Amino acid sequence: MQQVHISKMTGKLDGFKAISTNTVTNDFCIKMNSQGDSICRVCYSHGMLKSYRKNMQPALQRNSDLLSSAPLQPEQLPTILDAFYRFAAHGEVINLTHAENLCRIAEHNPHCNFAWWTKRKDIINKLFKTRAKPVNLILVYSNPKVDHIQYVIPKHFDKVFNNVSFENHQDRQNCTGQQCKDCLACYKFGGTNIIVEAVKLNGRSVKKKG
Repeated sequence: MQQVHISKMTGKLDGFKAISTNTVTNDFCIKMNSQGDSICRVCYSHGMLKSYRKNMQPALQRNSDLLSSAPLQPEQLPTILDAFYRFAAHGEVINLTHAENLCRIAEHNPHCNFAWWTKRKDIINKLFKTRAKPVNLILVYSNPKVDHIQYVIPKHFDKVFNNVSFENHQDRQNCTGQQCKDCLACYKFGGTNIIVEAVKLNGRSVKKKG
């Protein structure tokens, strides 16, 4: 029986593991990647998976197919020993089945805090009309608009992650290059709920020339 693929993260996310899907075959991701006013225009995942991390695509595609096609069976739910975990380091939620399966994984591991970044308020709203939100799931709304800091947290969400140009809102930028394991603002309830990071390309802040 097919099992969920777990990724070991590097760089800013060193020390974390994640359950992700294939960005480059996700219709929502493809659409957003072509929109000029969206942070998705500089999506790190698209760049990685089409170039130096192209070899990750088969495993992530298996997750896309597995998580979006049918409810996971009990024996397919991974047992996770970590205290903090990430959903969707690559790829957006595909459909309601995918979202339900992530909730089942969280409920199967009540000792772990799961942080889940998504722009899909439509799917999240449908999901929690029919089921309770896992108490160990931190939903982070990924604001697609650059330089428009959103302070209102959408229904069902716990935090908002914003991107701004390096030169703008410098006094409000509170995600400033430290490794996630040394911060954990996104992985713990309460504390900092409005997160602001400078736009990055290939892991580096994008700065104006001159």
